[in-house]
Amino acid sequence: MAATIDIALVYDTLLASPGMNETVKIDLKVSRKTVLLLSSALEKGLQSSQTGQSGSVLPEFAEKESLSELEGIITDCLQKAGLSALYEKLKNLNEH
Repeated sequence: MAATIDIALVYDTLLASPGMNETVKIDLKVSRKTVLLLSSALEKGLQSSQTGQSGSVLPEFAEKESLSELEGIITDCLQKAGLSALYEKLKNLNEH
């Protein structure tokens, strides 16, 4: 438990450092497979942080606006890759 608290403190300190709120442009060229896997991993991390599941340190250091920005990144990546509909159908299959 102490290691989790220490990591959260480090992240909190890093996220508060000067310049961390500045916007950066990242030009990525990745396969659709990678977009799908990355989106799924990010969403699972966000879900575990919102439900308080163990193993996720997101709720300890991330602000709500950062989490919503991550959700926006997921949506944007899926749209640009043309995978939004497929991803939603996969999520529906996973729920059943």
